[in-house]
Amino acid sequence: MAVNNKLLLALIIISVLLFSAVAGVQRVNSEAANLLPSSPLIAMPEEYINYTITSINGSLWAKIDGTYPLQILFGPEQVYTWDSTSYQVVSDPLTLVYPTPPGTTNITVRMDETELSWDNYTEIYPGFLHHTAIGDWPMINCTIYPIPEYFTLKIHYEHPIMLINGSYTFLYDLNIRPYLSPWSIKSTACFNIRMETNYTNLHVNTIGSDETLNPVNYTITREKTAETITFQTVSEYSKPLLGDILITFTASKAPDALEFSYLLIILPIAVVATLIAQIAYRRKHAGKRGSSNNLSEQVCPS
Repeated sequence: MAVNNKLLLALIIISVLLFSAVAGVQRVNSEAANLLPSSPLIAMPEEYINYTITSINGSLWAKIDGTYPLQILFGPEQVYTWDSTSYQVVSDPLTLVYPTPPGTTNITVRMDETELSWDNYTEIYPGFLHHTAIGDWPMINCTIYPIPEYFTLKIHYEHPIMLINGSYTFLYDLNIRPYLSPWSIKSTACFNIRMETNYTNLHVNTIGSDETLNPVNYTITREKTAETITFQTVSEYSKPLLGDILITFTASKAPDALEFSYLLIILPIAVVATLIAQIAYRRKHAGKRGSSNNLSEQVCPS
């Protein structure tokens, strides 16, 4: 959804990280109480995002597993007051929308241990796209009913990594504003990015709506076959938001699976051939030294 539309739809749409809780627009007989309709008010103190960057058929892909523990602060029919304005929650069931990068596949959405069915929200409503610094993204949607007070959403999806100006680039849309309120003043996003490819020139930044980049501190844990990049971002109520997460890097060529299999065959053969050559060389020269000694004894007897 374009950023310019968010303020106009704030009472209709609530995003859950990348998820958005979309209220069904219902008439509420609240004129006497002067209540405004609202979506459920949701808190998400923490979220956990795990990336795996890997090569598939010669192209780099991102595999994402997001875990979002959620709490419904105010649910259907409940009333709350915020900044001197009173609201009544009218969304039941709860519809969630989630923006997906171009080419996204292998999508699964779970609420706790229950897999949820999903639809292509942008196909149903073609005008609804989610604006990011690297393009407008389509969205998917699913529905939760009944709405538990506490639940954990888990989403898995995979997408090809874009090559922009010579750098591999991917973005995580950290749409956290709807989770911050007087009842939930802070939210921490924890990122782990496993790099299963050779890379250089890594940059981790936040990017605001004005496309200003701010670097993010990270740590790297090295393993035999991969490196894991770890960092956190903290968003707070009534403070400027950090923006989305933008990661860029350049990739250096590594042996693919076929090349690696050839190496597994060739290297042992080369080692064995070298050993045989060394043994033959030593035997040959040892024999020459023995013959020379015998000759000297025959020609020059003591």
